[in-house]
Amino acid sequence: MDIVLRILTFGLPILLAITLHEAAHGYVALYYGDDTAKRAGRISLNPLRHVDPIGTIILPGILLLTGSPVLFGYAKPVPVNFARLRHPRRDSVYVAAAGPAMNLLLAFISALLFHFITFFPQEIIPTLQEMLSLSVFINVMLAVFNMLPFPPLDGGRVAVGLLPNSLARPLAQLEPYGIFIIFGLLLIPPLLGFNVLGWLILHPVKIIVDLMSTLAGLS
Repeated sequence: MDIVLRILTFGLPILLAITLHEAAHGYVALYYGDDTAKRAGRISLNPLRHVDPIGTIILPGILLLTGSPVLFGYAKPVPVNFARLRHPRRDSVYVAAAGPAMNLLLAFISALLFHFITFFPQEIIPTLQEMLSLSVFINVMLAVFNMLPFPPLDGGRVAVGLLPNSLARPLAQLEPYGIFIIFGLLLIPPLLGFNVLGWLILHPVKIIVDLMSTLAGLS
């Protein structure tokens, strides 16, 4: 029973964060003129439509079990035909930013929900506190990680949409290799004694979590 409870405590925030992140991309793409995600059945709050076995279940599970300070995962990318957006370059920025923005919204809502924990039975309050704390942390972590300025991450697509063509084109051409660059930045420098991980992700996450707590009246 304890194992089931631990899985739910960790699994529900992760599943909700990733599902709504992907759904947000689809909703915003539809708003700006591309119905590709809708026709593919991906504008949905049904987690099963977004779950990727490796990115949604196995990868976060391994990171949790190994005690990694960074926790992230991914779902099946929502299909977007950027050429069908009304203003492709401008609107692609909104579509890409929608996922991280949704995660920040979920983090703030989770922080606000701490005020309602006292209405629940005493015996489940510690579990709810842990679940909400994880929800804040996981959602902020996903937002920060996804906003790293390397395609195919959302931050890379935002950067491609905002930068002048002379910089946007070479950055866009990195997309097939972007995920390898990111993992290289996260995994290799610590072996050499450099804390790139803290500088790129953990430090911004701490700042944003503290800000969320302040805005929600928790500190």
